[in-house]
Amino acid sequence: MPVGTTRRPAAFAGRLLAAVALLCGCCCAIAETTDELLQRADRLKTGDNAAFQTLLGQLDAQAASLTPVQRDWLGYFHAWQLGYAGHNAEALSAFEGLITRSHDPTLLARARISMVDDQINTLHYVDAYTTVEQLLESLPQIQDHYAHYASLTVAAAAFNAAGQYDLALHYVDEALAYDHDARASCIALTRKAIILNKAGKLHADDAMLREGIDACERIGDPVWGNLLRIQQAQALVAAGDHAATMQLLAAHDAEALATRDAEVMSWFRALQARCLLAQGNLDKAREYAQSAIDHGIQQAHSEPAANAYETLYEIAKRQGHHEDALGYYEKYAAADKGYLNDVSARALAYQMVRQQVLDKKRENDALAEKNKLLQLQGEVESKTAQNRLLAIALLVVGLCAIALWAYRVKRSQLKFQKLARRDGLTGIFNRQHFFETAQDTLRYGARNSREASLLVLDLDHFKSVNDMHGHAAGDAVLKRAVHACQARLRSIDLFGRLGGEEFAILLPDCSEATAVERADEMRAAIAGARRTGDAAADVQVTASFGVASTRMCGYNLPTLLAKADQALYVAKNAGRNRVATFQAETVAPTASPSAA
Repeated sequence: MPVGTTRRPAAFAGRLLAAVALLCGCCCAIAETTDELLQRADRLKTGDNAAFQTLLGQLDAQAASLTPVQRDWLGYFHAWQLGYAGHNAEALSAFEGLITRSHDPTLLARARISMVDDQINTLHYVDAYTTVEQLLESLPQIQDHYAHYASLTVAAAAFNAAGQYDLALHYVDEALAYDHDARASCIALTRKAIILNKAGKLHADDAMLREGIDACERIGDPVWGNLLRIQQAQALVAAGDHAATMQLLAAHDAEALATRDAEVMSWFRALQARCLLAQGNLDKAREYAQSAIDHGIQQAHSEPAANAYETLYEIAKRQGHHEDALGYYEKYAAADKGYLNDVSARALAYQMVRQQVLDKKRENDALAEKNKLLQLQGEVESKTAQNRLLAIALLVVGLCAIALWAYRVKRSQLKFQKLARRDGLTGIFNRQHFFETAQDTLRYGARNSREASLLVLDLDHFKSVNDMHGHAAGDAVLKRAVHACQARLRSIDLFGRLGGEEFAILLPDCSEATAVERADEMRAAIAGARRTGDAAADVQVTASFGVASTRMCGYNLPTLLAKADQALYVAKNAGRNRVATFQAETVAPTASPSAA
């Protein structure tokens, strides 16, 4: 076909149409005020993040002509984008600067709402729950409709992170009752699905999931919609339906990556990697697991990262790459332990902040009571001598009320101090108190040349118990294992939870040989333990033990822990459900299970 006959007119027509479109766009941009641009940016944040960033660049170019309030809103959007991309520490710093300089009540509420996720992701849990309490306290004064609604949903998310599922459901249901439009339904139903999933109460065919996804699709928000799909996919994986999980996630994988949301991208790839592993596609599973780690939130430990490292470990083990498998397992164990420790830290932070709120309320109530009594005293003193007797009586009542308040506060402080030394689930020593007490015991043993032994035990395949039976069953298994061990301990033995499913036992005045025998008794007791009526009555677990003695390793607790950990890894690698000891030249199993 001759070039000059048709293509040039077509090209000219295309350029003409493009010019007309550009002119129309410029006219629209001229007609749109700065406040309207800011409002449009607020709507685009998660629905079309690329367009949102482009709009921020357009607003940055106009920064010199913006009012102080408009510049603060622009700063809010930039801080929000940092958190959205996973740069939570930088986002938190930007929000704190904004709160210091801004006087706009709606903007202050929005900044605190956005800060909560960043504080949780940077492990500032006490700050996060303090911010949530401030939001809830100021709720009656928040006039902006969206900020009021968002305060309820972020409180629900924060309480869910602390394991307070009933409290979280209360606030998310309150949010659903407060606002019924598509955007509110999308966000609140997503929060509710996450809470139910964490509580082990979500089913893959729950009608709420379809309702929430439809609401998110109506507003064109792929982030919240894909967070809902992640909850549905986790429920499908828990049910063992890997084919349906892959079909659900693969259809939206490109969309999830395009959102640039760290949590969405990491979970999508980690779950698909797990399904590909189950289907035997090891190369693709490795690619997706590494992608989950690369796209993850920038923090020390996260649940999808632990999931991805476990997948890489399983792949390397199946392919016979034992050195790689050990490396991946160590990263998985560290990530999983870190995640579980973060869960415990969030729960403890919630309790600390809650206790501070209660203490402050008691102080305010007592102060109000005292002021009231002083006022009454002044009125009584202005009357006759007969009424002065009544004033004295009232003063005595006030002093008694203050003394009662002081007694209750002291009792609460003592109770909280006791809780701070004990693991909330099992009742044994927590990590910090175990370390302090064990080191003191070892110092005494060193001064008196008394031999001691340290046991480190870890429940085998505990992650699969949570995945297959839920966290309630996992908690029941942990308590059952602790009970089995406690029945075989002396009053002088120290028993502590190091984190997750890992425990340590210090046996004073105990030789290595005796320690091995006692460890094997505990191992057998755990393997044979049954307890009817709990959430894990039909779940059997085993444990691996590592043993180190002061005779071989000295009286330094970190050294003993490290050597016992080395022995534990030998027991794990030798097939689990067994006891291994640390020796000077090598580490080798010293006892085998009765039934492998």
